[in-house]
Amino acid sequence: MDGDFLKEGETLDDLQLKGLYVIQKKDAFRFGVDAVLLANFADIKRNASVLDLCSGTGIIPFILVGKTSASKIMGIEIQEDMVEMANRSVQLNNVQEKVEFVHKDLKDLEYLKTLPKVDVVTVNPPYKLKNSGIINLKSKDAIARHEIFCELEDVVKAAKTVLKDNGKFYMIHRPDRFADAICIMRKYKIEPKFVRMVHPSLNKAPNMVLIEGQNNGGHFLKWGAPIYVHQLDGNYTDEINRIYGR
Repeated sequence: MDGDFLKEGETLDDLQLKGLYVIQKKDAFRFGVDAVLLANFADIKRNASVLDLCSGTGIIPFILVGKTSASKIMGIEIQEDMVEMANRSVQLNNVQEKVEFVHKDLKDLEYLKTLPKVDVVTVNPPYKLKNSGIINLKSKDAIARHEIFCELEDVVKAAKTVLKDNGKFYMIHRPDRFADAICIMRKYKIEPKFVRMVHPSLNKAPNMVLIEGQNNGGHFLKWGAPIYVHQLDGNYTDEINRIYGR
């Protein structure tokens, strides 16, 4: 199986979820707990259609295939080699009828307008401002982490373009960008509805925030209980073990 689907410098990683695997590059950005948390946070109804922005390796669509009854999941990614790799993962997992990845720029609103409206948009966007620190603009790690090809407003605008009325928007970001996220979502009438902070451990400040929004939703925001990744002894918490299916 490896020989049929893997190229040099790639690994085949077992998601430990209904026999699903994902291909990743050894020396490029690899998915982490943030993608797993977002996929678990998204409330996907039976037969829902989903669009995943900034899809990267495709990890969020593959977790959603394993955990939900979504009818169709599309991932959009600007890096062509990542799209090619993600589509090999589709073939490897034999989920061509449910999942596809396209090489497109989410800022191409004219293309997005040609797509059928979707029930749900998920996104794990670049967290860091483009001008924050010294970065290599061609580095795949930098592209995944810094707003090089898209900014937060581009992400929300893209979601607005493809969402059905009352469709749901799910995003994970950093707490220091929380005010930006809320303000931009409201600017495009994607109303923040539910928030959970993610803490690396019981005695640490949050380092991630999960946000649910609703397209053209009414003003009412609820806060969920915080998520703690590690216990004080360094072991994963029961909730994280549950999310990972351990």
